[in-house]
Amino acid sequence: MAQDHDEVENGFNSSRNDDGHHHHDKKDKNEGEGGKEAEEFSVERAFDGKEVPSWRKQLTIRAFVVSFVLSVLFTFIVMKLNLTTGIIPSLNVSAGLLGFFFVKTWTKFLENSRILRQPFTRQENTVIQTCVVASSGIAFSGGFGSYLLGMSDRIALQSEDTNLGYKNLSLTWIIGFLFVVSFLGLFSVVPLRKIMIIDFKLTYPSGTATAYLINSFHTPEGARLAKKQVRTLGKFFSFSFLWGFFQWFFTAGDNCGFVSFPTFGLKAYEYRFYFDFSAIYVGVGMICPYIINISVLLGGILSWGLMWPLIEKRKGDWYSADLSPTSLQGLQGYKVFISIALILGDGLYNFCKVLSRTLVGLFYQVRTRNASSDLPVAENSSPETAKLSYDDQRRTRLFLKDQIPTWFAISGYVAIAIVSIIVLPHIFHQLKCYHVLVIYLFAPTLAFCNAYGCGLTDWSLASTYGKLAIFMIGAWAGSSHGGVLAGLAACGVMMNIVSTASDLTQDFKTGYLTLASPRSMFVSQVIGTAIGCIVSPCVFWLFYKAFDDLGVPGSEYAAPFAMVYRSMAKLGVEGFSALPKNCLLLCYVHFGAAIVINLIRDSIRKEWARFIPLPMAMAIPFYLGPYFAIDMCVGSLLLFIWEKIDKAKADAFGPAVASGLICGDGIWTLPSSILALAKVQPPICMKFLSRRTNARVDKFLGS
Repeated sequence: MAQDHDEVENGFNSSRNDDGHHHHDKKDKNEGEGGKEAEEFSVERAFDGKEVPSWRKQLTIRAFVVSFVLSVLFTFIVMKLNLTTGIIPSLNVSAGLLGFFFVKTWTKFLENSRILRQPFTRQENTVIQTCVVASSGIAFSGGFGSYLLGMSDRIALQSEDTNLGYKNLSLTWIIGFLFVVSFLGLFSVVPLRKIMIIDFKLTYPSGTATAYLINSFHTPEGARLAKKQVRTLGKFFSFSFLWGFFQWFFTAGDNCGFVSFPTFGLKAYEYRFYFDFSAIYVGVGMICPYIINISVLLGGILSWGLMWPLIEKRKGDWYSADLSPTSLQGLQGYKVFISIALILGDGLYNFCKVLSRTLVGLFYQVRTRNASSDLPVAENSSPETAKLSYDDQRRTRLFLKDQIPTWFAISGYVAIAIVSIIVLPHIFHQLKCYHVLVIYLFAPTLAFCNAYGCGLTDWSLASTYGKLAIFMIGAWAGSSHGGVLAGLAACGVMMNIVSTASDLTQDFKTGYLTLASPRSMFVSQVIGTAIGCIVSPCVFWLFYKAFDDLGVPGSEYAAPFAMVYRSMAKLGVEGFSALPKNCLLLCYVHFGAAIVINLIRDSIRKEWARFIPLPMAMAIPFYLGPYFAIDMCVGSLLLFIWEKIDKAKADAFGPAVASGLICGDGIWTLPSSILALAKVQPPICMKFLSRRTNARVDKFLGS
């Protein structure tokens, strides 16, 4: 699980699932050539001799110890991406891979000591993956780089609208807020799990790819490949961690960057792109689809290479020349609101697209069922299995074996909703109890739509639903009654519900394909969510206290979407009157362009549509800058060349290389944050300068 990630959750986590697709193609092809060959490619027949443990035995102590360690690691990764680019790729595969790596190391040690009591199963591997993804998912849905930080005085001072209200961040109320709102989504889709997975047979590409990876690790013929993948991951993890250390060691001073090369610019405007070979962005580039990375680069060229220099030449005409660089009345306003227009245009289009597909799909499914049968829920009998393959029959039987009662899900939702309606107005005085009640009345429907749409497209539209809540609740409350804070808080409530709902259903799909019990999946998701409600705020607090310039444009942790979300809330309660000259016109143009580009993508043939850029990805560098775009494209280029040379190896080891790069650089943020808190400065400054600049430096030093 892409979408700003934060728009990553909005579609960017549609990772390249070549492994899953190859398995599907292989099976489908051979099934038409006779039963014998079809049986050869049956996944479950390879596990016939292995007993499936009960759902309680799938929930082991070592699984949750490993899950906690990986949750901390992945939370650092997601938090760093949240506070830098906002682009967060799907980490499901990485979680499954690292879960296997850690537990396999654990069990290998115990085997050598002859004290291993319980073998490591794919069901336990799935439990770990579910717990880790649930925990690290809170780092996104918690809004630490978007709505939550947008409430703070730090962002309010930059946007020069402190009169609209702000809330001082505190670790205590953040943890309390997350515990109140993060569990509702889990209960909202549990009664419909059978519809999603068995009756509608939704694909959930990320969950399917993760399941195939886990199955390949635990099959006898996949053991050798798994060992090679783990070794590859370990090597690149070590390389990435050491590279992060060297980058820190050689970056003394605010204007020093290790291996930062200017690579693009218009001399007339003195704008420059640069890249610094950041391992985490190279890894992200290897996971994200090619078109995402190209779209980011294209957006950077259009905005920082063309638009902003041209608008800056209108200083004194379109906006006052005396404004501060961070004022929304000046150039900053164009950057923020034009990027918002692109995001909203793309989000609205895809929201309508996915919602229409959801309604059409539901109508078709209901019409094609027996008219006398009711809409299926968890307790209803399973569909006829006579025409199902051996794999599907076994998976369906075990998936329906451990029921999660509907009364339990409904009771849990109602109980948590009542607590939330009482507690949330005490945390945010601007958010009234009737605001929360209305959100919770509509939330189950929206959670279902998001989970269903994610199953069709692998896109979670959690951030889009959150933006709708910003405008609706913000306008309802009004600027005189704290509409900005009310809108941002409502965004958090809605995002947490719809995001966790789609994550859980995605994990149900993984569990279905690995024979993990839905009960163990649900318990693991609950435990992972609880871990995330504590770990994510603590990790954010470490960043917040370690880096005084967090959230400041141009800093290492600029948190670009914090300003974007606050500006959305401000726009929702104040209207368009505060925008600089011609800004609204440019917003209309870019909003329409986002819709037109999407229409073109959906109206032409697929082989041509894959070359059309994605407006959501293009919008990210409009505000943040293009510094990470080349790193991501380098990742794509490396994978592309690798696939041309040896596609089989690229498919098998590409996720391991990307995971190692992402995780190694991500875990380096922990010691770097501690060093920053301790005021330890790197000792050396290394820079690469142009010949002309270097000559000027030599002349200055020699004078």
